[in-house]
Amino acid sequence: MQETSTIRPSASARLFVALWPDAGVRAQLAAQRDALRLPPGGRPVADTRLHLTLHFIGAFDRARLPALWTALSAVPARPVRLRADAIAVWHRGTVVLPLRGDAALAALHEEIGAALQAIGIPLEQRPFAPHVTLARAAAGVQLPTALPGLAWRATGFALVESTGGSAPAYRVLASR
Repeated sequence: MQETSTIRPSASARLFVALWPDAGVRAQLAAQRDALRLPPGGRPVADTRLHLTLHFIGAFDRARLPALWTALSAVPARPVRLRADAIAVWHRGTVVLPLRGDAALAALHEEIGAALQAIGIPLEQRPFAPHVTLARAAAGVQLPTALPGLAWRATGFALVESTGGSAPAYRVLASR
């Protein structure tokens, strides 16, 4: 397992598999977010949390992390092309950047799902809707009238832990 940080010894981790943007794409995503005029109480997503979730895993036994990464490592890390040219507001004021992907995105999502199921991890039942969340609790947000398009070429995926506490953060455990 190619780790990018140390795994803590607590019993379980809250995990997801994601496309993790490089610095250039992250800056573009942050610019999209910063163009929003959020209402009072609207919460922008921090730069370090901007990503596209491929599969949410949830609570997972840390002792099984090597088996999880072995299963995910069997999935080819092929390049995926994504485009965005609009911002949307979903239920309860979640502001998202919907992304359109090429056939490689659908294949990657399906192959990672099959790898997760093969080791007994159930998949979410809702349909896959590729997006990056830009802000939360932002009902009434004023969206920009013009939006520069975003083109993202992702070359791999990451296994990410969501850490809780007063300042939640995401930590890439391994990437491919």
